[in-house]
Amino acid sequence: MAEQGLSLGLSTYQAGKIFLIGLQPDGRLSLEERTLNRCMGMTVQGDSLWISTLYQIWRYENVVPDGDVSSGYDKLFVPKVSYVTGDCDIHDLAVDADGRLIFVNTLFSCLAATSDTHSFQPIWRPDFISQLAAEDRCHLNGMAMVDGRPGYVTVVSRSDVADGWRDRRADGGSVLSVATGEVVAMGLSMPHSPRFHDGKLWLLNSGTGFFGYIDLDTGKFEPVVFCAGYLRGLAFHGDFAIVGLSKPRGNR
Repeated sequence: MAEQGLSLGLSTYQAGKIFLIGLQPDGRLSLEERTLNRCMGMTVQGDSLWISTLYQIWRYENVVPDGDVSSGYDKLFVPKVSYVTGDCDIHDLAVDADGRLIFVNTLFSCLAATSDTHSFQPIWRPDFISQLAAEDRCHLNGMAMVDGRPGYVTVVSRSDVADGWRDRRADGGSVLSVATGEVVAMGLSMPHSPRFHDGKLWLLNSGTGFFGYIDLDTGKFEPVVFCAGYLRGLAFHGDFAIVGLSKPRGNR
């Protein structure tokens, strides 16, 4: 972190904690944590930090001006806005080119935007999902932004019945194109966290423990690194991939 000049933010929904990890002025590790019920999705846009929780999406804003320090820290995030979504099992967040927050609404099997009048505004769903229902039909869980727009999503199965994905976790996973609705890769095991970086579509083939990328010409998953655990959460900084790793989840 010292070499790259960065800090890390991560969530762990079972413990209901977010962690901000950085370095103190003397080089020692700094760790700050806060409790947020079932926090999962996180994204940063400028001085804004967005976090999804069980019933809400929060926007935290940095109030320390560039170049200033507050109690030894160069950032201080305070809560400014909350959208009450109800339980949507939100997994992934991103801010699009228009400054609009887009999130993966896993429970309703769609991509959605925040709304001032409703729990959410659906903006896209897979062609095989016949209707919006709070049934987690395909476990739509990840979204890759391309040129400031949702480009690709990951699903655990192309199922259109309640919890239908649970029987296809071993090999039913797919990557879908948001623009066309087409399947660009299949045969994956619980894929998560797709990210378009440096001209490639990277993702976590979580059920197998492999981090790799999709060859968009062939639809084949190309594994790069095996990680002994269950993979969720992926970010890039320069040539570095930062991957979230937890214990294997068994049959849950």
